[in-house]
Amino acid sequence: MSQHLPVLLVAVPLFLAPVAALVGRWKLAWAVAAAGCWWAFAASIMLLRRVMDEGTIHYAMGGWEAPYGIEYRIDLVSAFVALIVAAIGAVVIPYARTSIAKEVSEDRGALFYSAFLLCLSGLLGISVTGDVFNVFVFLEVSSLSAYAMIALGQDRRALTAAFQYLIMGSTGATFIVIGIGLLYVMTGTLNMADLAERLPAVSDNRTIPVAFTFLTVGITLKLALFPLHLWLPNAYTYAPSAVTAFIASTATKVAVYLLLRFFFTVFGAAFAFEQMQLDMVLMPLALVAILGMSLVAIYQENVKRLLAFSSVAQIGYMVLGISFGSVLGVTSGILHLFNHALMKGALFMAMGCVMYSVGSVRIEKMAGLGKVMPWTMAAFVGGGLSLIGVPFTVGFVSKWYLVQAALEQGMWPVAAVVMVGSLMALVYIWKVVEVAYFQAADPDHQIREAPLSMLVPTWVLVLASFYFGIDASTTASIATRAAETLLGVGL
Repeated sequence: MSQHLPVLLVAVPLFLAPVAALVGRWKLAWAVAAAGCWWAFAASIMLLRRVMDEGTIHYAMGGWEAPYGIEYRIDLVSAFVALIVAAIGAVVIPYARTSIAKEVSEDRGALFYSAFLLCLSGLLGISVTGDVFNVFVFLEVSSLSAYAMIALGQDRRALTAAFQYLIMGSTGATFIVIGIGLLYVMTGTLNMADLAERLPAVSDNRTIPVAFTFLTVGITLKLALFPLHLWLPNAYTYAPSAVTAFIASTATKVAVYLLLRFFFTVFGAAFAFEQMQLDMVLMPLALVAILGMSLVAIYQENVKRLLAFSSVAQIGYMVLGISFGSVLGVTSGILHLFNHALMKGALFMAMGCVMYSVGSVRIEKMAGLGKVMPWTMAAFVGGGLSLIGVPFTVGFVSKWYLVQAALEQGMWPVAAVVMVGSLMALVYIWKVVEVAYFQAADPDHQIREAPLSMLVPTWVLVLASFYFGIDASTTASIATRAAETLLGVGL
């Protein structure tokens, strides 16, 4: 079975999705979804170990060798991203059992878990495929299921948010498929490795820069880079809590992976950064995202919306690292991809606990929650410390590498922006902490701590964000090797 792990990683959740829908009862559907998520987690760990020991894995679908057949190509970058997606899915699914039972009507529960499995398999498929058209197919699978899950939110504005995401997501997907089509016309291949070999011969043709531009716009829209982020705040705010935690920790991270894959593997760093001068576009947008979206987050009164704008700022950190085009810069971007999944997942899950017990995530409704919901608010503080970048948290590790990458290239103002962004994060996290710990709770409201089924998964991510902040040797080593692979250093 280990020989077929690359395809089983994607196929098992994909085949279990219709099973979850057909069983009808939501508890059985949850059990099916949990089995799919935990299988994917176990398989992703095995794949990462194999890649670290043996190198890149090539899996030819149906025995048809690339470039004529579809190839799953798993290197250190794709294995790492697949592990992030699967790990978040495995943590969110036990949390979802209680959260979704409260936030989604019982008759839609089975359909929700079916959509959850489809989204998981789509994101995993993007991570491991070596075929650019397969990327588009899996992107649509994950996106369509995400639209459906967001629309299941209690607030009617969830429908508007899902529709807005649908329109902008479809626009991004259209740009991506046009870019892929142009590449195919010029090279006659859809295999990523084959494209990388054939593109240099036709790079002087004007079609290639046009294809590059279409792909850049489409992918940056999917990853919500400023100013193409307008779909994200409402989607995160009005989706069910478990959906927000899952999508915020995985969907944009996989889109960042696509950015890395196309810029460094398909087109090559020389074309992207020297000929197309991509850094001149990405770096200013990333810096504006860090400062501008952090400023917007400070003025939010809905904490899920606050964290949504914070996510746009954090995406700015990832893209800033990539824009350096150096091993250290790309390492910082990949590291933050992993670290942000942990801390933002923990924060959104903590807000899900608040929603479960209080029925609202507005700041004024959280007065005194530090006393009546101590474990939930402690989890929020733990995730917040990581978001700020306090030492011994994963957020500090990411920003340390990012500042080093900026100073390596003599960009002191950029390093200063990273530090200012951390201070702004302190301001908006403190807004919540101040109300929760320094204001008295309303005695008329009987609020209880969230159930263990929600608290335990939340604390798993909180403790992970501290563990990998104290001992970052494993994640930093993987991120550095992945960056060297992408940039072709030492190969």
